[in-house]
Amino acid sequence: MSKAVSYAHWSLEPYCIGLKLRSLRNNKRLTLSRLAAETGLSTALLSKLETDRMIPTLPTLATIARVYGVGMEYFFNEPAHHKLSITRKAHLQGNGRGMEPVKVTPLNAEGEGFRLVAQIVEFAPGGSTVAMNAFEQTGAMVYVLEGRLRLDAGAMHEILETGDCACMESEMPMAWSAADKHRCRVLAVLPSAPRPKD
Repeated sequence: MSKAVSYAHWSLEPYCIGLKLRSLRNNKRLTLSRLAAETGLSTALLSKLETDRMIPTLPTLATIARVYGVGMEYFFNEPAHHKLSITRKAHLQGNGRGMEPVKVTPLNAEGEGFRLVAQIVEFAPGGSTVAMNAFEQTGAMVYVLEGRLRLDAGAMHEILETGDCACMESEMPMAWSAADKHRCRVLAVLPSAPRPKD
């Protein structure tokens, strides 16, 4: 049973304070014992801080920062780029199997600044086709989760089996479909559609 995460741990998590403390110590080639002697803090406390088992107080962090020669802002800089989108298994399983020939389940929030779009694409039995727009999507990665997938690009026709993966970069129009009369499910990772320019 996992321990509940406190609000303080949750709110400080993006700053990776423990990781920054450990990196500073490794860069200075200090042992925990040596750092303890320099700061007057115990090795047990320093170990807990580096492994995020304890949240440092501001005076404790200031003491450690002075030894390393960094300012407090080092620990609290906002990440320049950090986005996370989670799709829970219950959401994926909760979507009933409709009669639509192609069902697309997004795995991340499109339009929120993500450069990639991940989705589960499910082809109903019968070989329905999805065409990829060559002008918007010039690259893709497709992993076959279940069934067999047919990829068509010009005169090229490839059949991917369950467990096969294809990475594509092409300006040629491409189409993909179930290769036979059985259901086919794939994980597709595509570039996000370009944003309109103002």
